[in-house]
Amino acid sequence: MDYVSALVPPVVMAVFFIGLIVTIVKTQGGANKAKEDAVVDAALARAEGVPRPAKDAGA
Repeated sequence: MDYVSALVPPVVMAVFFIGLIVTIVKTQGGANKAKEDAVVDAALARAEGVPRPAKDAGA
């Protein structure tokens, strides 16, 4: 029975890791992608000291 107790922790960690990867992949893109990209672009522009371009009224 020592082999069972030795194998349980890696198997449990593998299951949780696979679940984490699946969750990350599923949350990529989607409806909020444009909003998330705009937030990242604004943060990068602020960090670089570059003025942000004006938003188009039609977009």
